[in-house]
Amino acid sequence: MSPVRDVCVIGLGLIGGSLLRASVAGGRTTWGAAVSEVDADAASRAGYDVTTDVEAALHRAESAEALIVLAVPLPAVENLLRLVAQHAPHCVLTDVVSVKGPMLDAVRRRAPYTRYVGGHPMAGTAESGWLAGNASLFEGAAWVVGVEEDTDLEAWAEVTRLVLDVGAFAVPLPADSHDETVARISHLPHLFAAILATIGAQGGPLAMSLAAGSYRDGTRVAGSSPELVRAMTEGNRDALLPIVDEALGRLGAARGSLASTGGLAATIKAGHDGALAYSTAHDAARSGVRVTLSAPDAREALIGLGERGGRITALEDGVASGEVN
Repeated sequence: MSPVRDVCVIGLGLIGGSLLRASVAGGRTTWGAAVSEVDADAASRAGYDVTTDVEAALHRAESAEALIVLAVPLPAVENLLRLVAQHAPHCVLTDVVSVKGPMLDAVRRRAPYTRYVGGHPMAGTAESGWLAGNASLFEGAAWVVGVEEDTDLEAWAEVTRLVLDVGAFAVPLPADSHDETVARISHLPHLFAAILATIGAQGGPLAMSLAAGSYRDGTRVAGSSPELVRAMTEGNRDALLPIVDEALGRLGAARGSLASTGGLAATIKAGHDGALAYSTAHDAARSGVRVTLSAPDAREALIGLGERGGRITALEDGVASGEVN
């Protein structure tokens, strides 16, 4: 096994700040940088090695051959990648951006010599900023680790090892599969939550006084930072638009049924079945799998595993071990 790499985290909000904490807790030499002086000061006061000098942090990463993690919103990526290309062009690079296709395109344009592996932890809260983070945020969480036709599997293994070290499990996926899937299970729910919260609030004080569990659960993520929600939904426009159309079609069918027959049985039954599918998927028995990363078909095997809902739970001696339904 190769030596454990140092880690440099750029961006110290909820995800980046939690990753910095978790990486340090796991015993890695880890430092961070943030444009926000508030976040950087809070992290420094908590005893972490943090600066507001992003260029210095990247230069240190290049010297140490560290693993760089970009933990900033998509709109901030382009300028940051220019700095990466200038100060740390040969490092292993990953990110936690919630849209992978545009991120992959940006890296290929702005930092083509980095050994890039996309990443997206499926973890978070409606809170933001350094103070919202915690070292246990990723425990038991799915973390997509990108696999493309040209992915360097040694770099993929480095990123996956960090994912496993902070308590998550890795789901190997190409960017297009990731973006279509998160449009369904993350980005559309954010839009629906925003609409539900808007409609509820328009009911005035009475509606807010009667609102309880179903309203609270359906609108929870509407409390997320509007800027972050805009960045991920607008950034995933190409994948999200057809999913919105699919949802509008189902709403239209529900309205048609309600107007013509007064019945919503089909809509409600389909939703109930969908909720059961979620529970079943998480409770189902899984079979063990192993992928030898040096094998000629390793990339195809990893993608196939991920697209079947599988996950990597261990990595040792060039063999990724995991499980699939």
